[in-house]
Amino acid sequence: MISKIRAAITGVSGYVPDYILTNEELSQMVDTSDEWITSRTGIKERRILKGKNKGASAMAIEAVKKLLHKTGTDPQEVDMLLCATVTPDYTFPATANIVSAALGLRQVLSYDINAACSGFIFALATAAQFVETGAYKKVVVVGVDKMSSIIDYSDRTTCVIFGDGAGAVLLEPDQEGYGLLDFKLHSDGTGCKYLHKKAGGSAFPVTIRNFLENQHYVYQEGQAVFKFAVVNMAEVCYEVMQRNGLKAEDVHWLVPHQANKRIIDAAAERMGLPEERVMLNIQKYGNTTAGTIPLCLNDYEQALRRGDNLILAAFGGGFTWGALYLKWKYDGHRS
Repeated sequence: MISKIRAAITGVSGYVPDYILTNEELSQMVDTSDEWITSRTGIKERRILKGKNKGASAMAIEAVKKLLHKTGTDPQEVDMLLCATVTPDYTFPATANIVSAALGLRQVLSYDINAACSGFIFALATAAQFVETGAYKKVVVVGVDKMSSIIDYSDRTTCVIFGDGAGAVLLEPDQEGYGLLDFKLHSDGTGCKYLHKKAGGSAFPVTIRNFLENQHYVYQEGQAVFKFAVVNMAEVCYEVMQRNGLKAEDVHWLVPHQANKRIIDAAAERMGLPEERVMLNIQKYGNTTAGTIPLCLNDYEQALRRGDNLILAAFGGGFTWGALYLKWKYDGHRS
């Protein structure tokens, strides 16, 4: 009997810019403090991409380049590249196209997915379908955002939260029981009014007026977003566990979107997981939107072991949210 083909992660990588924006530096720019930021978010510093005309693709290219080198993958072997981002270089072409061209991935299927902070898990679930059907053998999924390009650094409700960064994974077919086993994804468009960037789309093209009114920056009603995220990210993690007969002791790692330490704690509590089994790097990078989960996997790769059960979970603008259950394929210390 032939086992079902699963899409397994066979390599991870990450890239963050060199420039570190600390809480202390932010307190010189806006009315805030290290204590205020840390107590509410868990963030101590974040990375910012500097340099003229450097967009999200600059970070994605570095992350994917590392991934291909690390896994010994020839660019010509890659069949598909999906890029999760809410800060594309251009409205079109897709940032995925730019990354593919820069790395010599010619005539591959490449496109962007925009699901805000949930973008990476939406892209991962999408890419897995192409692998499981046998359509493609090697698929790269990269999550990247240059949030500094759409943040108002005079607005302390948003500027303290976000940073820039990218992470990437390689997906390949597996028939040994490893890889993506289940996922549950949701969206609710009524959340738009609480978290959005108004200007810049076809409904509200950029004008001098909306530019002066800062409508090209992220707008967020923090309390409304927090309440929705706390409940829904925690609940979808629990639902995925229940659906797959997983108890707390069966889950080796929760890999949560790094938006807010209190949201992460709520999800872990709902799942019954101790903090030592929760991946956390929000203190170093802040919220890199689509980049947070692959950056976590990259930072914790050496701790991962073949057969580990992971729950990946995110919540983002849209609203979008969801959780994925996957079984890890390789020992991180051998990578």
